[in-house]
Amino acid sequence: MKTNTKRVLSVVLCLVMAMTVFVGCGKEEVNDKDEQGRTIVSVGNYPAEGTPSRETFDERLAKYESTNPDAVVRPLEWNFDLKSFYAQAAGGQLPTIFEANYTEVIPGASAGYLADLTDILKKHGVYDNMNVKIRETLSPDGKVYALPQSAYALGIWVNIPMFEKAGLMEADGTPKQPKTWDEFAEFCVKIKEATGEAGFALTTTANTGGWLFTPIAWSFGAEFVKENEDGTYTAVFNSPECAAALQFIKDLRWKYDVINHDSLVDNAKKQELFGTGRAAMFIDASTACDRLLKYDMDINDMGMIALPAGPQKHVTLLGGWTSMMAASATEDQMDAALRWAMMNTNYKVDDTIKETLDKSYKTMIEEGKLVGVKALSIWNDDSEYEIYKNSLIDKYANINLNHVKPYNEFIANPPAEFEIRPEERICAQELYGILDKCIQEVINNKDADVAAVLEKANSDFQNDYLDTY
Repeated sequence: MKTNTKRVLSVVLCLVMAMTVFVGCGKEEVNDKDEQGRTIVSVGNYPAEGTPSRETFDERLAKYESTNPDAVVRPLEWNFDLKSFYAQAAGGQLPTIFEANYTEVIPGASAGYLADLTDILKKHGVYDNMNVKIRETLSPDGKVYALPQSAYALGIWVNIPMFEKAGLMEADGTPKQPKTWDEFAEFCVKIKEATGEAGFALTTTANTGGWLFTPIAWSFGAEFVKENEDGTYTAVFNSPECAAALQFIKDLRWKYDVINHDSLVDNAKKQELFGTGRAAMFIDASTACDRLLKYDMDINDMGMIALPAGPQKHVTLLGGWTSMMAASATEDQMDAALRWAMMNTNYKVDDTIKETLDKSYKTMIEEGKLVGVKALSIWNDDSEYEIYKNSLIDKYANINLNHVKPYNEFIANPPAEFEIRPEERICAQELYGILDKCIQEVINNKDADVAAVLEKANSDFQNDYLDTY
């Protein structure tokens, strides 16, 4: 979702202004009933005809309408897109319920195009069963504006044979966990000395470098964008804290010489370096392992640990998808739409959910995918769903669970001070692209002045994007 020109940003701004008029005056005019008196629920993100998941959704629709005779679903083959979304919001044409990522919650709620779900979530018992840290990210003003569908927290994938050669394994076969970024650098040095290969595969292009740099910078105390009282935004990453984080990246290249010398490494190249034994670690989500199998990497040669703490904070980046509802939705529509969403995402467990989960893990095993890494839960630890899902992961695990133990235990019981933060709310992709260039500069130029690099990047981001938002 990129808006890379001032022209597009200006259009979006106009649409937002128009939207506030339409949404504010249109809610009472919504006709939410069909000829039979059933509540109409329009559902976005419905798979297109002929796609593999269409049959699954059609089965879900048939079951929903058979068990919810008071409602009728109107499927829409519309997926979230920033430009079309604002246009539809301005015209009051949003689906009753649709999916979007976490970054859209705060701007969506602030603009007034998302429904407040707090009461309906409490009515159905969802509110108290949500992971509190995730619920907080969906509640910019104390009200909840989205139901989480999935969540991930970044961690570090490790090459077990390379860790073994470097003496970085515990006696029980668990990879050691660096507590700080300085200790992480020490791990990289030991790996380079023991194997001759890079300790860390650093991504630098396609916005992924900037994306993965943000949690490192946050842990050094950096911030990227400040919202002003008048609704404008100011870039603030020309700071000593962000400079310290970028200096850490520079040191990995020039002081320690433990990362790839190639300054143009995209996500695929990073995975190739790791999968072929030319790098021992990389940062990514828990699902990244599946993409490594094409390099014939043995599942038991993979492991995962948590992100280390920085000098100021211990933080990781939150990602995933949520279900949101249009601000124009009536109470009946919100109730019916939540029942639709809970067929796929529920803190409870019934026979259907058990069958679905069991089938999904069996399929993963049949396809040779890794089972054993536990994702960040959208529910609290006591929820029926979380307990049952984790029992299946343990049952079907095809990896040495000790290899992913540091990450699994950290996700299950994070320290109280640990922060889970969503992506930057304003022009995130544009920010990542600019940070890519900062990372490339300090990798290519041993004499690069990190403060000067960030000063220019901060100014460019302000002038090219924030001033036109």
